[in-house]
Amino acid sequence: MTVARSIALFIAAAIAEIGGAWLIWQGVREHRGLLWIGAGIVGLGLYGFVATLQPDANFGRILAAYGGIFVAGSLAWGMIFDGYRPDRFDTIGAAICLLGVAVIMYAPRG
Repeated sequence: MTVARSIALFIAAAIAEIGGAWLIWQGVREHRGLLWIGAGIVGLGLYGFVATLQPDANFGRILAAYGGIFVAGSLAWGMIFDGYRPDRFDTIGAAICLLGVAVIMYAPRG
């Protein structure tokens, strides 16, 4: 259950952070305005809060592992919302990052 909760929190954090950054990008780069920027700022704030809910108490471990989630999530976000098509190197890189997440967060520690 702890692993499932941790993964769900990583996904929620990714949606908040990547979504927040994307909203700011849209507000500034695509000239959608202050409402989009404000919503992005709220999303980024939610990311910071969600990260604190991880079962592991080690800030460095959580943020290091989340980096891999961020990489894979960013590529997925781009595919869904911007029509981005990752090439094989994007896909391989994201898989390596997710393997790193698994090792950092879920490897047995004795």
